Amino acid sequence: MSFSTTFYNAIVKRNSVYVSTIFAGAFAFGVGFDLGISKFWDTWNRGKQWKDIRDRYIQKDDAEE
Repeated sequence: MSFSTTFYNAIVKRNSVYVSTIFAGAFAFGVGFDLGISKFWDTWNRGKQWKDIRDRYIQKDDAEE
């Protein structure tokens, strides 16, 4: 049995499974793309973002420590 026949019988044959697969794939791609771009942005701008330089500007009180 070839890949195309297996793919057709498993996913494309029923419209509900086909549409669900497309939605699940789009959701997974969106989450993965967002995580990847966020990681790239944080790496590219390391040391320039507020989360990296916050300790230089915020004074901690002795009671908070």
